[in-house]
Amino acid sequence: MATLLLRLLLLLAMLLTRAAADASFPINVWPKPVSMSWAEPYTAVPVSPSFHIVAPSGNPYLASAAERYAKLMVTERYRPVVGPAVTININAGTALAKLTVAVSDLAAPLQHGVDESYTLEILPGGGAATVTAVTAWGAMRGLETFSQLAWRAGHGRGRDLLLVASGVRVEDRPLYPHRGLMLDTGRTYFPVSDILRTIDVMAANKMNVFHWHITDSQSFPIELPSEPQLAEKGAYGEDMRYTVKDVKRIVEFAMSRGVRVVPEIDSPGHTASWAGAYPEAVSCAGQFWLPGGDWDDRLAAEPGAGQLNPLAPKTYEVITNVVNDLTSLFPDGFYHAGADEVTPGCWHADPTIQADLDRGATLSQLLERYVSAVHPLVVSRNRTAVYWEDVLLDAAVNVSASAIPPATTILQTWNNGPNNTKLIVQAGYRAIVSSASFYYLDCGHGDFVGNNSIYDDPNSDFDTKGGSWCGPYKTWQRVYDYDIAYGLTADEARLVIGGEVAMWTEQVDATVLDGRVWPRASAMAEALWSGNRDAAGRKRYAEATDRLTDWRNRMVGRGVRAEPIQPLWCRTRPGMCNAVQ
Repeated sequence: MATLLLRLLLLLAMLLTRAAADASFPINVWPKPVSMSWAEPYTAVPVSPSFHIVAPSGNPYLASAAERYAKLMVTERYRPVVGPAVTININAGTALAKLTVAVSDLAAPLQHGVDESYTLEILPGGGAATVTAVTAWGAMRGLETFSQLAWRAGHGRGRDLLLVASGVRVEDRPLYPHRGLMLDTGRTYFPVSDILRTIDVMAANKMNVFHWHITDSQSFPIELPSEPQLAEKGAYGEDMRYTVKDVKRIVEFAMSRGVRVVPEIDSPGHTASWAGAYPEAVSCAGQFWLPGGDWDDRLAAEPGAGQLNPLAPKTYEVITNVVNDLTSLFPDGFYHAGADEVTPGCWHADPTIQADLDRGATLSQLLERYVSAVHPLVVSRNRTAVYWEDVLLDAAVNVSASAIPPATTILQTWNNGPNNTKLIVQAGYRAIVSSASFYYLDCGHGDFVGNNSIYDDPNSDFDTKGGSWCGPYKTWQRVYDYDIAYGLTADEARLVIGGEVAMWTEQVDATVLDGRVWPRASAMAEALWSGNRDAAGRKRYAEATDRLTDWRNRMVGRGVRAEPIQPLWCRTRPGMCNAVQ
């Protein structure tokens, strides 16, 4: 009866709250929930030293998450830069002792489109707190939200209080089912610990897809049971390989955080690293990538020339083993098959291919021959094949739609902004948006090629690209403001399943990874979770600035070396750093 009365009081209090979709509260959640209300006057209650989370048994990943968040609640030392203006209720019996989690479908697998909705309720006075969700994965999102509603107050030295907002109700679900980060480990090897930390922060930002671009022309760092020579001859070194045990650890770690791991083995382009093991299957391997310095004669899009030869029987033997091993190691329903930047010059440089072309074949027919062999293999492993947009849209080398049926294919767009997204969905394909103009986090740091005379020109830095093909640098505002369904009809927009920020690593290693990714990836996370506009349809980047600063500070406290977005001065003087008063 008492609980029912408290619930009625909470519902009454909600009628007095500010507009739930647009309100900025004394303590905020990132990404901003779809609906959050906090009864006024804003109150908080202490969290009991004996606080614990009661979760249903039957899902080991949820049990792990409950244990992890219970520990985080009492160990995190987050103190907001601006102290929340709340009334602290420290009356006897008000300390919150537990959070109860209720899930209706514990067996729902982690897969594309799984229900991630949840409701969080913290009753006034600290009487009770509940997370209710359809699936364990939605419950994990609710646990993260709950953790962000807690903070430390006081002066430390044993006199601080762990507080949590009370009188709060959150009803939340994502706008897009696919919210990802792509990390390239082919150009730079990242220790497993860095990958795990990255996945952990992704989950805190309610991102749910770790797109692992495992290999590239520079290295082949994954050990495959059926093709051990690829890593032995293609990795940077024995200590720069991912073992089967490493992969299982990463996949399990991600599962415990509601994050899917989508593997990518890029082919037939970007495969120079395969040549050490199978030189007979790789065209133009070992040749200088830009003969004569002429871009039109290039053998690759960047240093590291080599791509699989579709005429070589060994090519199909090896790729069959690769696909079979990868789909055994990674349980996700998506398999990323790459197929970007197939460079005509490389195939022209191969005598066997040139002879085929002289007999009337075309480069597109060569690519289609390869894709027509690989695509059914991927589908036979009960996977949806994901390709970069080039496979369909490249002007020089592409395949027909019949080789990649839309029912079993998703295309990931990276060129030409919203225009290529529209071309993909108009062709009937589902789309993942990773537009380089908005979502490439490596852009704006210049180029990595040596002896480039462009820098001899004193005016070269006036180029807005700053020496980077995809420059300038993508600020968090640029990321946040992008509408991935821009220019699409309602029917076309339904084919956009989400987006991914991309961290290509020509100039990135573990020492700078966190700062390059966070908090800019957080900006995309909110835009794809609850949108980047307020209830009136206005972009809310101005309102988001202080919230993102606070979230960045909390991430730093959790061990993430996220870069700042403003001086501390700005956060302590609201509005004084705005462009318009």
